[in-house]
Amino acid sequence: MESSASRKTIPVALSIAGSDSGAAAGIQADLLTITANKVYGATALTCVTAQNPEGVAAIQVLPAEKIAAQIRQIDSFYRPVVVKTGMLFNEDIISVVCAELQKLSAGPSVVVDPVMVASSGATLLQPEAISLIKDQLLPLATLVTPNLDEAEILVDRKLESKAEIEEAATDLSEQYQAAFLIKGGHLPGNDLFDTLAISGGLLKTYKQNRILEIDTHGSGCTLSSAIAACLAKGHDVQTAVEMGLKYLRAGMNQPLSIGGANFINHFPRDHR
Repeated sequence: MESSASRKTIPVALSIAGSDSGAAAGIQADLLTITANKVYGATALTCVTAQNPEGVAAIQVLPAEKIAAQIRQIDSFYRPVVVKTGMLFNEDIISVVCAELQKLSAGPSVVVDPVMVASSGATLLQPEAISLIKDQLLPLATLVTPNLDEAEILVDRKLESKAEIEEAATDLSEQYQAAFLIKGGHLPGNDLFDTLAISGGLLKTYKQNRILEIDTHGSGCTLSSAIAACLAKGHDVQTAVEMGLKYLRAGMNQPLSIGGANFINHFPRDHR
């Protein structure tokens, strides 16, 4: 019989995010994705939302001290090697999360998905909290994964071409000394460009064709969580990003049909 000492310990990734009652996005999608990538997922819940892919009907914000307590309990036992942040919503939550991130015992990598607006149009970050994202959270990040709209907010200018996105990714990576993956799904047309910049000079753009007839609700949560899981397994940032993109692509190419629509499959075949 294999002794407990000889068993390989599974790495732990912590998601600090809001819930999605439909489970296609938010902390539920994070757990599905982390599990599919063979990492143990722990959670610290920030908000409870009543939502489905068509919209958000209600948001209940948890008190900041309760969020801090969740993070501390996870750290004291599980010691996550990667933390992924999602919906943080307001200034109190951002402040307490930043404070707790700096206390974590494993000195984890931090993947920031700067969730601001749902694909349905619902506001998931109060406008006055944007400055705290920029000033407190992004300086703690290993990797930041904004979509095009979020990247425009971060650089305070429109991004309408591949060249402009590459310039923005480079500027942000140097400003924050972190890797930035700007997701290009909101650009018009069938050619998509996801642009990765790593401080120090690496710039790489991944071109794909748009997949039609699929609801992309939760794609950002899924991608950032997949990357976090790959980082937890010891891959470097570029490799983790490429593995995460491959995983998301497989989940979209092998969709689940629910309620008459196609959604991302979090357990696709042959994504590794």
